[in-house]
Amino acid sequence: MKITIIQDIIHWADKQANLNKTQKQLETLAGKTDLVVLPEMFTTGFCTDRPDLAEDMHGNTVKTLKRWAADFGFAIAGSFIATENGNLYNRGFFVYPNGEVVTADKRHLFSMGGEDEFFTAGNKKLTVSYMEFKIRLLICYDVRFPVWSRNANNEYDLLIYVANFPQSRISSWDILTPARAVENQTYVCAVNCIGTDGNNIQYNGHSAIFDYKGNKIAVAPDNETCIITTEISKESLVKFREKAAFWKDADNFTIS
Repeated sequence: MKITIIQDIIHWADKQANLNKTQKQLETLAGKTDLVVLPEMFTTGFCTDRPDLAEDMHGNTVKTLKRWAADFGFAIAGSFIATENGNLYNRGFFVYPNGEVVTADKRHLFSMGGEDEFFTAGNKKLTVSYMEFKIRLLICYDVRFPVWSRNANNEYDLLIYVANFPQSRISSWDILTPARAVENQTYVCAVNCIGTDGNNIQYNGHSAIFDYKGNKIAVAPDNETCIITTEISKESLVKFREKAAFWKDADNFTIS
């Protein structure tokens, strides 16, 4: 499966500008990839205190994502500010080329940034089947909590993190993302943004794709807008899990 990561500046609180820019980027990828991964809150930036930016599942953002996936012939993953039953969510999405949309909301809300004051935490894990892969999608701060990402009995093959992870703590991102690959014996696709947001927080990217040993197989340059495509192999992953079956010795536990 071919995966493409898009690392870019997110125009602060300007949904239309971000949608216009993303469409131009995706147009160049038609016929060249199977899955495109966008940063967290790709239409707004990390606007935790802007409920006016939220949309429901029938809004323009979801309609646009479905059209893109169908027109360009690939799946798309990322997150946006969603509203449902009066609550706000940092909602992760996976859009299939046939227009089907599946979602899961960010579990761990970033209290240091006030996200928990406005948003409701997710309570479910989402695993999607696409091509020959099982895929789990998590969001930014979730990367710090390995219990939530635990790959019990190889229930997924690719772990995606979409993020607005600041430059001031980027060394933690660089440690945690390959760690999640090693401990879960899975590919990890970690996509971050760049630039300076409306709160004067700086982001420098460090987007990357890791193999199941934690090795980088695709790396985005610091502070640069870039579109990078690489291919991952389910066959090589299965062979590695058979040869190095660490997962069989994992502890069983429940999450309450």
